[in-house]
Amino acid sequence: MEPSQTVEDESQPSIATVTRRIQRLSLHLIPLPPLQCSPHLDMLTCAKANKQEVDVASLSSYMRGKHREIQERIFDFFNSRPDLQTPTEISMKEHRELCLRQLLGLVREGKIKPFRYVVEDPAKYFAISEAVGSIDISLGIKFGVQYSLWGGSVLNLGTKKHRDKYFDGIDNLDYLGCFAMTELHHGSNVQGLQTVATFDPITDEFIIDTPNDGAIKWWIGNAAVHGKFATVFARLVLPTHDSKGVSDMGVHAFIVPIRDLKTHQPLPGIEINDCGHKIGLNGVDNGALRFRSVRIPRDNLLNRFGDVTRDGKYTSSLPTINKRFAATLGELVGGRVGLAHSSVGILKIAVTIAVRYSLLRQQFGPPKQPEVSILDYQSQQHKLMPMLASTYAFHFATQYLVEKYSEMKKTHDEQLVGDVHALSAGLKSYVTSFTAKSLSTCREACGGHGYAAVNRFGTLRNDHDIFQTFEGDNTVLLQQV
Repeated sequence: MEPSQTVEDESQPSIATVTRRIQRLSLHLIPLPPLQCSPHLDMLTCAKANKQEVDVASLSSYMRGKHREIQERIFDFFNSRPDLQTPTEISMKEHRELCLRQLLGLVREGKIKPFRYVVEDPAKYFAISEAVGSIDISLGIKFGVQYSLWGGSVLNLGTKKHRDKYFDGIDNLDYLGCFAMTELHHGSNVQGLQTVATFDPITDEFIIDTPNDGAIKWWIGNAAVHGKFATVFARLVLPTHDSKGVSDMGVHAFIVPIRDLKTHQPLPGIEINDCGHKIGLNGVDNGALRFRSVRIPRDNLLNRFGDVTRDGKYTSSLPTINKRFAATLGELVGGRVGLAHSSVGILKIAVTIAVRYSLLRQQFGPPKQPEVSILDYQSQQHKLMPMLASTYAFHFATQYLVEKYSEMKKTHDEQLVGDVHALSAGLKSYVTSFTAKSLSTCREACGGHGYAAVNRFGTLRNDHDIFQTFEGDNTVLLQQV
């Protein structure tokens, strides 16, 4: 190389590169003309495949059966009442009050009276419950606490005197109630509950006591704000004249008023605390109850499987504590049936949203041709189609479970009782676990748009998550099966 020759410094950008960069930067400084829609931004035809003609009305009637009409009534009621629809952003306090207004509106204005169906027509009750839960899962749970748990315990564990006294108040929501079974230290192990109900033969009353902090009733729906009564599960203790001094008859259920019907203030001896914010279901006012020598009449014992006479003698048609306990829990299996059924309802919502979106959303495709519906890609099909098939399978499986449960309620056949117990434990566990995983898959299948709160996946996922623990932890239920 001659010394006089110049060499361009390769570490410096060329004149052409600098010019191009200046041109690009200038675009940010010069106002652009009004946006002209490119043909590439137009909405393209949904899904190239041939559209199948389906008789939607007939298919819907087949899937939802004879209870389709009452579900449509519920949807129509809430569609006509935008003030009762849950907004995307809402505080816990506002959500709780909205849930109560939704329930009162449904029953008193919408004329939906589900309580009589809890025993008379469980299939219709569960159809109503599914529709209510699709509006807001918090509303569905509050609905279930009132009618299936609090109301169901009165119907299933009580006798005629209890039904005569409480039925109308539960039905019309004058008697909002709680189901106080779970304690701080005991959930699935119901036989280990520590709350005590001691009979006082002098006053003909039971004295309800919380003996220690671990026995505080915990996570009790309707307790924190709205409940007026509670079905309290406690160990029935009778005084005796032998050396032991007392006789423990095992866990029984008692109706305990917790707030004054007029002032709504907690009654003497009742301590109520708020469980506060939860991962989901913040429209449900979960609370903690502590009892300090709370006296209730002897008649408040729900005495279908065991009773106490005026002179303090225990009577029962069932000979042992274990048999009485099994009979009591057997009558409460409807909650487990309802959770399996409701979980499928939530799965239906999520799968419907994800499949519809996947038909409309288009990405990639052959050069210079319309983009392809993402449901045409195998990766999307592998996510959604087995899930869709499983949703149909679970729909029919839980329908079968409801039929068996309804038959059990009518016949009280011992073989059916055992079958329903095993089937409900298995299906509740399997379906709720499947739905919990599927909700995340559906969100992912909808990409970034699935992350928008308005598209419901976050709410559905958070509200449903506790279904894996409600009415028996799934691990424990599978061991029972």
